[in-house]
Amino acid sequence: MSVIKSLKKSNVILIAIILILLVIIAMLLINNNIDNVVKSNESNFKENIVNSNALTMMYETEAGSGEYQVSSDTTWPQEGYIFNEILSSCENGSTLVWDDENKKVVMQANTSDKCYVYFDKEPDVVYLADYVISQYTNDGDNGLYYHDGMGSYTNADQEAGDNSYRYAGANPNNYVCFGSDEESCPADNLYRIIGLFNYSREYRVKLIKATIYGSYLWDDNAKTWNETTKPNIYTTLNETYYNTLENEWQNLIAETTWQVGGMDRNDSYTAKQYYNVEVGSGQTGYEETMKIGLMYVSDYGYAAAPSNWTTELYNYSATNANWAYLGATEWSISRCWQNDYGVFLVGSNVSSSIDINMGRSRNTRPTFYLNSDVQYISGTGTQSDPFRIA
Repeated sequence: MSVIKSLKKSNVILIAIILILLVIIAMLLINNNIDNVVKSNESNFKENIVNSNALTMMYETEAGSGEYQVSSDTTWPQEGYIFNEILSSCENGSTLVWDDENKKVVMQANTSDKCYVYFDKEPDVVYLADYVISQYTNDGDNGLYYHDGMGSYTNADQEAGDNSYRYAGANPNNYVCFGSDEESCPADNLYRIIGLFNYSREYRVKLIKATIYGSYLWDDNAKTWNETTKPNIYTTLNETYYNTLENEWQNLIAETTWQVGGMDRNDSYTAKQYYNVEVGSGQTGYEETMKIGLMYVSDYGYAAAPSNWTTELYNYSATNANWAYLGATEWSISRCWQNDYGVFLVGSNVSSSIDINMGRSRNTRPTFYLNSDVQYISGTGTQSDPFRIA
């Protein structure tokens, strides 16, 4: 009898052990089934591997298409896709959220579930500089001219020769909305692209405010521009104006080297000749690294249609064929070497005239270069549909 009782007791123990093992195996299977879709109250995240038995991964086929297809991936997407929290769902009502720190989905529930995780495809990044260049096919198309000195149009030999892309003519589509995300861009936030300039092996887009910022003096003490002395206009642009912009827009502006030493005045100089002594091979003045400046005299000259590029800027009257003309005299960034109080003016019929009184207030339009990684978002460049950037 004792032997029989002993056998029965052993069977009970064996059955108990088997039941415990079955429970453990079931728990392991459940945990394995949910794998990386973990509960939000767990402190330790599992390996970055997706178990297809627990969820179905749905990838958008094209950015913005709203069409999805099942993916066979076994890892969470790390780039190129954005988790769609609205579409993602589970059969038993669990909630899915994206844990950005660990780059994985977290399931908020107290039970296992079968889930469908949707990822939207990120739009391809298009840089503004690349987009503008893509609008150039031949010189003059979309108002763009490539200044390599090889153009087939009249006066191509008068190009700057710096491999820049510049807008020229009466009214090209070169408007940019800067400083505002409003659906309809306020007039005060409209800027225009002077051109694209090669800076340290990358193109930077150069903008100028489309309207007058205000009337300011260039300097109140005829200061030269050097390492220790800066004129009032520097503070006006790089502090007063700059601080009106929100941080997200300030961060789009590049620090750039500007030629601010000044140049000679010669009433017979064309746009190209002024370019040479202002910023080209003939300039010998002081350089300043800063974010905000003013247009160069040559910027204004080259904004006119090419038929005007052989005209002396002193007698420039291309007001009907120059998008940069606002009908008002403006300061340029360039001083005149021949007069300690002289600064070149642009925007009048006498477009390279000199004001010999720096302390006189003149119209001012902030001008600056954008960082090369500024993105093109939308827009055709017209005044009513300007380029949108980020």
